[in-house]
Amino acid sequence: MNIAEIHFHNQLSEDNFPTMAQEVIAGLSSRPKYCSPKYLYDQKGSELFEKICELPEYYPTRTEEAILRQAMPEIAELAGKDATLVELGSGASRKVRLLLESLSVRCYLGVDISRDFLVSSTRRLAADYPWLEVHAACADFTRGVALPEGISPKRLVTFFPGSSIGNFTPEAAERFLISLRRCLPTGSGLLVGVDLLKDHAILESAYNDADGITAEFNLNLLDRLRKELGFDIEREGFSHRAFFNERQSRIEMHLDSRDFQVLSLNTKSIRFRKGESIHTENSYKYSIPGFQRLAGRAGFSSRRVWFDDDGLFSIHYLISSSR
Repeated sequence: MNIAEIHFHNQLSEDNFPTMAQEVIAGLSSRPKYCSPKYLYDQKGSELFEKICELPEYYPTRTEEAILRQAMPEIAELAGKDATLVELGSGASRKVRLLLESLSVRCYLGVDISRDFLVSSTRRLAADYPWLEVHAACADFTRGVALPEGISPKRLVTFFPGSSIGNFTPEAAERFLISLRRCLPTGSGLLVGVDLLKDHAILESAYNDADGITAEFNLNLLDRLRKELGFDIEREGFSHRAFFNERQSRIEMHLDSRDFQVLSLNTKSIRFRKGESIHTENSYKYSIPGFQRLAGRAGFSSRRVWFDDDGLFSIHYLISSSR
């Protein structure tokens, strides 16, 4: 396939700007203040996250890739021949290359909210795998996934790597999996990466790297709000903070206000007390049985689970039940 033959599907409506503004205003007007983690991933945010994946402190990426390599023969057997591979949150599409080179895949669909990053990564895939039919869908998959026309519903395998499922609360993760199951044919596979509970020091180090890349990733959200929404907010007024919340079994990322400040977005004024934070991301950690129970409640049965010797990370192959 020629690079120009990539099939692009824009599933984001034209009124995304007001939707983003409304969501941001609602989040920052709440107590406590929050902003959806999906807004961390503009072009620069996506590039910064790829740098995070290379950091020595950030174990999930290299551990997940090592598990995938070891488990690939079993994954190929479970996926079967001539599968359609759907990747949620495709990013730079690094891990999916392991699947494309080992599985019998005839069609690939990358789904991501960051349009420019999605197009560039899927174009590289189309160039590197000329035999592969490549589709790109710019969509907010947290609100549901719709298969574009031209994507066969037969033998679907959905790939959701990087423990992105941990960005949802357990209740929201269950709702997301239910919505995903409803749009998939019965018997479809879901290959999902899940970060595991472990020593708190390892977890906190992964989100507070020595080079400050994670802090830059978090603070870039403020740059995006200023550039795209006209929000009079500056990164110098905030600092990055990440810690493990043991009671909730999650890493939390925050942007803490360095001082009292009043900021405006459109006609809305938003006050920040000194030390008050914007809660930007959660990353829930699971036990293997705990995640299997959650998936079961959402209508997925566990076929196989793989994990590393140190118990840092797990990959689950799930099968969707009838809708």
